This record gives sequence, C-alpha cells and structure tokens, in this order.
Amino acid sequence: MVSSFNPTPRTLMGPGPSDVNPRILSALARPTIGHLDPEFIRLMDEVKSLLQFAFQTKNELTIPVSAPGSAGMETCFVNLMSPGDKVVVCVNGVFGTRMADNVRRLGGQVILVEDEWGTPVSPEKLRATLEENTDAGLVAFVHAETSTGVRSDAKALCAIAREFDCLSIVDCVTSLGGIEVKLDDWGVDAAYSGTQKCLSCVPGLSPISLSEAAVARVQSRKSPVSSWFLDLNLVMGYWGEGQTRAYHHTAPVNALYGLHESLVILEEEGLEKSWERHQDNHLALRAGLEALGLEFIVAEDYRLPQLNTVTIPDGVDEASVRKQLLNHYNLEIGPGLGVLAGKVWRIGLMGYASNPRNVLFCVNALESVLSGCNAHINKGVATEAVQKAYSQGSS
Repeated sequence: MVSSFNPTPRTLMGPGPSDVNPRILSALARPTIGHLDPEFIRLMDEVKSLLQFAFQTKNELTIPVSAPGSAGMETCFVNLMSPGDKVVVCVNGVFGTRMADNVRRLGGQVILVEDEWGTPVSPEKLRATLEENTDAGLVAFVHAETSTGVRSDAKALCAIAREFDCLSIVDCVTSLGGIEVKLDDWGVDAAYSGTQKCLSCVPGLSPISLSEAAVARVQSRKSPVSSWFLDLNLVMGYWGEGQTRAYHHTAPVNALYGLHESLVILEEEGLEKSWERHQDNHLALRAGLEALGLEFIVAEDYRLPQLNTVTIPDGVDEASVRKQLLNHYNLEIGPGLGVLAGKVWRIGLMGYASNPRNVLFCVNALESVLSGCNAHINKGVATEAVQKAYSQGSS
C-alpha cells in the first residue's frame, strides 16, 4: 500500500523554487472555499492590489495567471501578437530563447537581438535592429536571466521600444521582489513573473500586468486569441471589479491564499528593504565563494544578487558535487543550462532563502564537499570572509 508522501526537508538554494516561508505554508492549509464565494472575491481584489504594489504599477489588469511562470509568458505573447506579426526578441540566455520559441509557435516572425550569455541585452543592438525593422510591433526581453544571473536595463530597453511604437514584454520571473522592478516608471507594457522565486511562495501561479496600451491591443484584436484558457478578454471578466464575476475557470483557491500571504510579507518588509536584503546576502556569499577561489561569470554591475552563477574548479565533477550536497547536507544548488551546462553552478538567494544562515551553510557545505574531492580551493578562509562582509555591511 502506498503511504502518505513526506519529502525530506531541503534547503533550496538553486534557481528556483526557493524556500517557502512557513507563514505561506500555513496559509495554504486554510479551509478551501468556492472560487465565486464573496470572501474569495475579496481576497482576489487584495491580491490584485498587492501585486500592483510589488510590480510598482497602477495597471488595472494586474492578476495572477492560474499556472506557472511559463504560462504567464504564453499569456503575454498569445494575447499581444497574431500570426504574421514581426516581433523583436532579445536573447542572452535560455529564457530569451523560450520567448522566441513562443513567437515561432504562434506564427510570428522572430527578429533576434543576440548577446553573449552572461552579458546584458545591448540597448545599442536593440536600437539598430528596430531601425532596420520599423514594422515590428513588439519587443521582448528578460529582465533577470535565470540561466546566467545577469540583469538587463529594462528602463532603457522599454524606452527604445516606445521610440519605435512597439509594445514591450518583459520577463520578471526572477526579478520581482529581489531587485528593483518599476513597471510604470519604466514604461513596461506587459510583464510576467512567478511565485516560486523571490516571492518565496510555492510554484504554480504567474503574476502578470498589462498597461492600458497593451489591454487596448488585446481588446482590438482582429482574430481570436488562439488559447481559450489564456484569453485575457475572457479572464478579465473573472478578475474584474465588483462582486459579479463571469465564471471562467476554477481558480486554485489555496494557492492564491499562499500568494496573498507572500505579498503581505513583502509589503510588511518593504520593497526597498527586500532589495537591500538580497544585495547584502549576495555580497556576503560573494565574499565566501571568492575566498574559496570560485569566480563569478557576470560582471558586478549587471550581476543578480538573487542568482549567483560561479565557475567550477578544474577537474571537479560538478554533478557529483551537487549530488553530495543534496545527499549529505540536504542542500540544493543548480547546474548550468544551455551553453553553460557543466561549466557553472547557479546558487540562489531568493526570498525567504536569502538570509545569513543559508549563506554560511552553503559556503561551508561547498567547502567541505570540494575538499573531499581534492579540488584546488582555499581552505579555512571562507567563513571568516563571510562574517567580515556582514560586519562591514552593518557598520
């Protein structure tokens, strides 16, 4: 007979999901109510308001899609483009390539702006590409590229898109809650994120936000949205104003309890404080990893504090190290993806997992495992480097 499933508790310091705040786990266990219950509709309105705070926007269409971040991506593309549309997609990692794949699958024409993995999207390249493709209607890029740990200048890229009368689609999956995200200030037209990164919630929901201009494009489409489930013309009826809602689908009630709690926690801490916390813990982790002799692949000016991509010492089997960390320390870190597979580790410091205890735990566990592999590292200095970084940060 199959018994109840009880997973081994892990410390999640990979590229996501991140450790879930116990308050959120508790919220998930609250009594399930109907998805059209007046109490649940009140919660929906609060979620919308809290997401507007997190995204720093007044966009009315700011809601969670009832599916993971990849569905948020598809929601933006399937609603804002039609077959034959020309879309400029900036690619500097795995998740930019997924944007391009969405365009192709929807019958659009992809115009690529490519940059080396580990470097930000080039505003100059984007401008040059738009000058050569004045009939493009959309510009899409990843703000925080999870495959490399690099941040691109969203404000500059969106400004260039507007110059050429293009709407912008921005992937904020890893950035929301961890670094500055300001949709209205930057002029972002459509953004999507995920709950399992810096919001420290469970996977399964994708917050999105569309500007008035983006909503107008959705409402003025000449052809139906190819996905019934993701058609925002229909979904808006469910996530609209007031007690009267048009039934669209059965919302994941308890998952939305969790998202609501995660956003309450973010509001309690404050956005700026959250961004500062992620940066402070990154600097301490950086000090420890560099003391060991590991190197970051992303230049400091563009480095994500919540996703740290570091090189692997020569002669080390990176998969074996990750396996030992998981088996002996219950610690998860991530492998490289795409062209970086086998070359880097990705160490997350996201949301609830971004704290001094985890920084010290990760550095010490990594030193222990690497020492057992006879890797060429600097032993016995990492802990002191981390502690020094924290003392300097608090002085």
